[in-house]
Amino acid sequence: MIKVGYQVMITGSTGMVGKGVLMECLDHRDISRVTLINRRPIDMEHSKIKEVILKDFQDLAATDHEIPAVDACYHCMGISALGKTEEDYTAVTYHVSMNLARMLLAKNPAMIFCYVSGQGTDVKGSMMWARVKGRTEKELTELPFKKVVLFRPGFIQPLRGIQSSTGWYNTIYKVTKPIYPALKNLFPNAITNTDAVGRAMINCLKTDAHPQILDNKDINKLADEMA
Repeated sequence: MIKVGYQVMITGSTGMVGKGVLMECLDHRDISRVTLINRRPIDMEHSKIKEVILKDFQDLAATDHEIPAVDACYHCMGISALGKTEEDYTAVTYHVSMNLARMLLAKNPAMIFCYVSGQGTDVKGSMMWARVKGRTEKELTELPFKKVVLFRPGFIQPLRGIQSSTGWYNTIYKVTKPIYPALKNLFPNAITNTDAVGRAMINCLKTDAHPQILDNKDINKLADEMA
């Protein structure tokens, strides 16, 4: 039997990917509650939203009492590796992710954990960001959740007026917006969008008929299959 009234958590909902996931969760009839963990307010009111502001993600314990057990965590929070040392990048990308996962696991081991990394993630990769995210992926999958799903999108087109927090990305998205339908038809396995990522994450709650690692092709397929 398909459960209704799922309670989910989203990190990074002020960012491009997280905002897209949030919009889909608010629209979907089977999502009853969305807890947001953000560094700054999202400035959005909705009956489904519960927002927890956490200035320092290194101190998750400070808000443990405000964070409920959930059916799924959509961990979309991330930072650019540009200009970061490996130590600084690891502190946010690896340590915050693992601390969050362990805290949620203690509340509900029967939940699913969806982690957004990126195309090219590789624990043995030559790029620093790829290694750090690869290590994070590896150790997340070793935790005894009901299911861990790794999202590795490549190019993501923002929809619904969503913008990236990285300014020069928005310039690219403005150029690609008018030709996005044509690009999607020409390169269906290389391109996805913020709506599709959100629908795919919701569908992870409803089906196990998908790989553990999802690239753009898998994300689009899972999104299209969502009821």
